[in-house]
Amino acid sequence: MRVAYNEQMDELTGLLGEMAGLAGTAMERATQALLQADLPLAEMVIEEHDRITELGAVCEEKGFALLALQGPVAGDLRAVVSGIQIVADIDRMGALALHIAKATRRRHPNHVLPDEVSGYFAEMGRIAVSLGVATREILETRDPERAARLHEEDEAMDDLHRHLFSVLMDREWKHGVAAAVDVTLLGRFYERFADHAVEVGRRVIFLVTGKLPTLEDFNAMQQRVDKLTVYPEA
Repeated sequence: MRVAYNEQMDELTGLLGEMAGLAGTAMERATQALLQADLPLAEMVIEEHDRITELGAVCEEKGFALLALQGPVAGDLRAVVSGIQIVADIDRMGALALHIAKATRRRHPNHVLPDEVSGYFAEMGRIAVSLGVATREILETRDPERAARLHEEDEAMDDLHRHLFSVLMDREWKHGVAAAVDVTLLGRFYERFADHAVEVGRRVIFLVTGKLPTLEDFNAMQQRVDKLTVYPEA
């Protein structure tokens, strides 16, 4: 029974990592398509999204089968329940990349973004892709300290999102309401992608420690990591 559980749990973990990898790749391609008005690349993101959805369904099926057939308790139960919950967050990450690709297709052959905000989205895309890679690594390693550091990257995304609004509210904005709506929605998609990555990190920390971290917990964990980095002898 125990060997079967471990094998099935390892398979579920591997599938979750694969899902996260696909979501990160989708965001990377969607960002490139957005910045370059690249319709074929946007179409690729749209066409390949079904793979994320299919993997999500498989993960949920395996998770519920573990609950029904293995009757896990304590830490094993946390692992299975967390896995099922993580599916929803990664699925949303993929869906947000899909929304960005669809915006590119909708405005093609024109660029969606005015030049004034392209730099913001290039950096938001870089952070999002980094979060996607980190999410996969965290799912595979179950490293709670790395999971806690996702919060720091999310704060960088939030800062960019806030600065983006200062550009939209500037009296010199001359690109009209439609462009402002596009920029607002796209900024929200990137911000939410980061939020879901952080939530996956929280679930991994819960899986390992049995406690869902608060903002204060994230900050305390980050301070411990920083101390070890600056003072390795401590």
